[in-house]
Amino acid sequence: MSSNSLEGKKIAFLATCGFEQVELTDPWEAVKEAGATVHLVSLKSGEIQGMHHDKKGDTFTVDKTVDEVSAEDYDGLVLPGGVANPDTLRTNETAVSFVRDFFKQHKPVAAICHGPWTLIEADVVRDRRVTSWPSLKTDLRNAGAQWVDEECVVDEGLVTSRRPDDLPAFCSKAVEEFAEGIHAEQSM
Repeated sequence: MSSNSLEGKKIAFLATCGFEQVELTDPWEAVKEAGATVHLVSLKSGEIQGMHHDKKGDTFTVDKTVDEVSAEDYDGLVLPGGVANPDTLRTNETAVSFVRDFFKQHKPVAAICHGPWTLIEADVVRDRRVTSWPSLKTDLRNAGAQWVDEECVVDEGLVTSRRPDDLPAFCSKAVEEFAEGIHAEQSM
C-alpha cells in the first residue's frame, strides 16, 4: 500500500474504558500513516482508559460520542479488544446500531481479540468466516459464524484477528480493506 492509500478517508475507532491499548494504538498509527483522518468514538465525551492486559495504560481523549456520529460519516471502523471494552459496548444500543450500520452500508470493519463480541450483538457475523480471542469461539459459532484459528481473516471487508501478536497482519489487512472501500452487498 502506498503511504497515502487512505487519503481523504475517515476511519472511526469505537472504544470505551478497558480497551487493550496496543489494539487501538497500532491500527490508529497504521491508518493515520496511510493518510486517513481518524476519530476516537466512545459512549461519552472526555477520556477513556486503555489497558495493558490487566494493568492500566494511558488515557485517550474521545473525539466524538456515538450519539454524535453515524456510519455514514466514516469509510471504515476499527473495534479494538480488551475484555471490558466490547462487553460494555455491546450493552449500548446506540453503539451496536453504529456498528450494524457499517455492515448495512457494506463498509469495511476491523475487529481484533474480544472486539467481535460487539459484532455478535449487532448480528452481523452469520455465515462469515472470522477469528477472535479463543474464548469467543463458541459465542461466534452460536451467532452463525465460521470461527477459525488464524492470524488474520478477511471476509467481504470484515477483518478479524486473535490477539496483539497478530497486529502487524491485522493492521496491514485493515488498511488494505479501508483502501478498497465499499464491498459487495451482503445478505443481512
